[in-house]
Amino acid sequence: MGTIRLTMGQALVKFLDNQWISIDGEENKFVEGVFGIFGHGCVVGIGEALQEPDHNLTFYQGHNEQGMAHAAIAYAKQNNRRKMMAVTSSIGPGALNMVTAAGLASVNRIPVLLLPGDTFACRQPDPVLQQMEQFNDLTVSSNDAFKSVCRYWDRISRPEQLMSGALNAMRVLTDPADTGAVCLALPQDVQAEAWDYPEEFFTKRVHYIERRTLSSGAVERAANIIAGKKKPMVVCGGGVRYSGAGEALSSFCREFNIPFGETQAGKSAVTWDDPMNLGGMGVTGGLAANKIAAETDLVIAVGSRLSDFTTGSKWSFHNPDVEVLSINVNSFDAYKMNGHPFLCDARAGLESISKALKAKGYTSSYHSEITDARKEWTAEVDRLYTKEMDGDKYSQLRVLGLMNEELFDESSIVVGASGSLPGDLQRVWRPKSVDSYHMEYGFSCMGYEVSGALGAKMAAPDREVYAMTGDGSFVMLHSELLTSIQEGVKINVMLFDNNGFGCIDNLQRSQGIPKFGCELKYRNPKTGRLDEGGELIPVDYAKIAEGYGCKVWRVSNSDQLKAAVVEAGKSPVSTLIDIKVGFDSMSGGYESWWRVGTPEVSKKSEVVKANKVLNKHIKEVKQY
Repeated sequence: MGTIRLTMGQALVKFLDNQWISIDGEENKFVEGVFGIFGHGCVVGIGEALQEPDHNLTFYQGHNEQGMAHAAIAYAKQNNRRKMMAVTSSIGPGALNMVTAAGLASVNRIPVLLLPGDTFACRQPDPVLQQMEQFNDLTVSSNDAFKSVCRYWDRISRPEQLMSGALNAMRVLTDPADTGAVCLALPQDVQAEAWDYPEEFFTKRVHYIERRTLSSGAVERAANIIAGKKKPMVVCGGGVRYSGAGEALSSFCREFNIPFGETQAGKSAVTWDDPMNLGGMGVTGGLAANKIAAETDLVIAVGSRLSDFTTGSKWSFHNPDVEVLSINVNSFDAYKMNGHPFLCDARAGLESISKALKAKGYTSSYHSEITDARKEWTAEVDRLYTKEMDGDKYSQLRVLGLMNEELFDESSIVVGASGSLPGDLQRVWRPKSVDSYHMEYGFSCMGYEVSGALGAKMAAPDREVYAMTGDGSFVMLHSELLTSIQEGVKINVMLFDNNGFGCIDNLQRSQGIPKFGCELKYRNPKTGRLDEGGELIPVDYAKIAEGYGCKVWRVSNSDQLKAAVVEAGKSPVSTLIDIKVGFDSMSGGYESWWRVGTPEVSKKSEVVKANKVLNKHIKEVKQY
């Protein structure tokens, strides 16, 4: 086979354009496009290659490096990891802006390819603009910061190194067990250097994602463990969704009368009205799942990281005989909490274990507990949906109830990440269609919401997408709202304005600490501190969005909200509804606990009291 003489940048673009993925016989183009903000580290290298019309990668102009990387991640997440985007930036600050997004992708097990420009491999012009110089190691650049947050990292210091680097990148990006952020650091001189690449490097490459199955022996072991338990409970994690295992999990649970609770990533893999669905579990979960979790004697974790929010810092399971059985493609996750690890695809594992349990004639020992828990929790959510606050403040829970029950179409996608909204949404949101709940809660990264909504809408252009964000997150990062206007990709921003970081204020006060530094207010003129005496700062967030070109509304009651959502649905451009809600209008915990570092000593008696509660719970938790 012959060769093609290309620059490294041109070869990279050509390679990415020819990557495909095949799952269950369905073949899709894997890399759909590239987000970028051009600067001197990439514009004349990979930028020159992207400018050429001889490829099928769509280039999207981002407006903040972290934001555009979040959009790329959300695109892959909404596509259940079957499609993805690459992201390129200049050197120095542009590259470092993507480090947070890299961590977000890796924690959430979502593929994203980061292509930051790097300093000159030849070092001749050192130090170039924006170069970070490590005095004791000239091989280190800003891009080495990606090593701690990426699943795979490489620096392409010679054009021919691209071949091994790119293949390893695809190896990781397409591996369900190992996927996350991949960084290929691209020295700006090497991007422009040419080499005679073999033609075969650019032929269509199909990455086959095989569903890992269990051996007959493993199936029998798993079935025996379950059959030996009276009241098992399934944890529905993100792996259920990415595997397309929602129907298999629902069938498994109904067949054996086993209830399941949802993690943030697993929510909407199965709709809310499934008779075995107890809703969200753990710290941000509801009463139904947490009550059953307290009594269960077997936690069947399917595709879950078993994070502290899911397990209540490993406190939620009180049965002294409780064990953990994990079905996961990732051995690191499967071994957590001293679990029985079964390394396999979620759908394949559930289906094979189901056959073995049927042969044993197994059914759980639950009687009316599942139905009773669902009924009690349904009534509580109905109450929260209609709850109004005292005075003239609008309740955040009332807003969510109207949106979920009356205003949003069943196919609509809600996107969230941080603040009090993820807790409220996991507890009270009722997904009525599959893959309609898009929550980034592995990193819980403030600022993901708007960017994530953009990526989700790009992945699902026929569905209405709503960014559910607080004012704190909106202020932190909303740059890709402009990208949505530029690209004609309509998103809707539901901005819950409670004048600050209400979620953290709630945590602060729950540990006996007076209000301090969490509300958006002027400094107290008497104390010179950001405490209770300062006045709240009135911000017109609608005006900010209006300046970008969005259609906007300002609401403070249900009638205004209803009218605004109806009009927003008709808008051809992105919208923002500025919703003024009460500071303390979020939901509380339901028989859950979350471990935080409450001080052992303090001048405040309430803090000391909270520390005693902490120590009491520490004695009750599992230590592995």
